[in-house]
Amino acid sequence: MALLVLGLAIFIGVHSIRVLAGPWRAAQIERFGIRAWRGVFALLSILGVVLTVAGYGLARRYPVPVWLPPPGMAHLVALLTAIAFVMIVAAYVPNNHIKRVLGQPFVSGVALWAFAHLLANGTLHAIVLFGVFFIWALVEVRAGRRRDREAGVVYPPGSASGDALAVVIGLVAWAVFAFWLHGVLIGVRPLG
Repeated sequence: MALLVLGLAIFIGVHSIRVLAGPWRAAQIERFGIRAWRGVFALLSILGVVLTVAGYGLARRYPVPVWLPPPGMAHLVALLTAIAFVMIVAAYVPNNHIKRVLGQPFVSGVALWAFAHLLANGTLHAIVLFGVFFIWALVEVRAGRRRDREAGVVYPPGSASGDALAVVIGLVAWAVFAFWLHGVLIGVRPLG
């Protein structure tokens, strides 16, 4: 569990600098340049992911049950994660209503993904992993909306084609992950 917590601390810590220490971040970018900042950010992010994945894998060997998810939860989780995938994709598809309404669709999607996984997993290591991501994403959504308000950001109006593109790409990505990659990468086939 310690490796999982260390990985999460590094990954979430690096991804929280803008919220927790914005002026320090700006000073470091000014001092070392944006390329150096992005390089260190990427290396620490990768280290955090590797430690988190390794720590989660080790913790799965000796699970500590906290609660038992009710039967049928997989269907609700599948629906919520499909919506989360669409939200995450909407962050990158131009001119869609999802981005205009949410403002921060990527981290909103991460929050929904984490919440869905909290519903389906009752082990201590799962609660730590998904709980940390859920809380971090909620904080990031709030901070991102505040930054947008302060900067006067106005998202362009959405279009039906932008919405359709976000939904189709999101659902295809979700289907590939839910029916194939989740089993290959995580070792769990959520939909059989």
